Amino acid sequence: MYSQHRLIYTGLMTSQRIGYGRVSTTDQHPESQHDALVTAGCDLVFIEKYTGTKASRPVWDRVRGTDDAPGILRKGDTLVITRLDRLGRSAKDLLQVASNLEERGVDLVATEQSIDTTTPEGKLFFTMVAAFAEFEHSMIRARTMDGLAAARARGRKGGRKAILTPRQAERIRKAYEDGSTITELAGDFKVSRPTIYRALERTK
Repeated sequence: MYSQHRLIYTGLMTSQRIGYGRVSTTDQHPESQHDALVTAGCDLVFIEKYTGTKASRPVWDRVRGTDDAPGILRKGDTLVITRLDRLGRSAKDLLQVASNLEERGVDLVATEQSIDTTTPEGKLFFTMVAAFAEFEHSMIRARTMDGLAAARARGRKGGRKAILTPRQAERIRKAYEDGSTITELAGDFKVSRPTIYRALERTK
């Protein structure tokens, strides 16, 4: 059985590459992130298993630290992830994490997105990715609202027929608030990302 976190230790170092991954209970290949982080040269690897039943992320808290306890990350270390969505579910979350890491003197590397904040290009790319993610969300929301307005103008209360049931929409809202990303939810419910956004709009 794949453990909630797995530790790889190669010896004491002045600075270390700390790998962090996050998988859902429906992920059929949770070991892929672990293997990718080891291949990226991480000295320590932590994998969080997300169940969808809790908002807290104890493994992430252990890595970054909390107000009550220091974390694994230290000044001079590098946090390595496979993709940005492993750290946060929104551009705001990602920027907050990146800002905190920078303040603490910790670098960030996303292996699948060629992001390395030790370089000027890496810092710029991170900002652009986060900005475009937020822009995409805003555009989809705007199109959804325009569609509903057009439907009301034609005498209908809503737009297209809902693909998801009200109960499924509520489950999506709960999972999103607990930390699931739009991409993860779309995969779990086998629908498109815009459908997930519409479900979130309906359950505000």
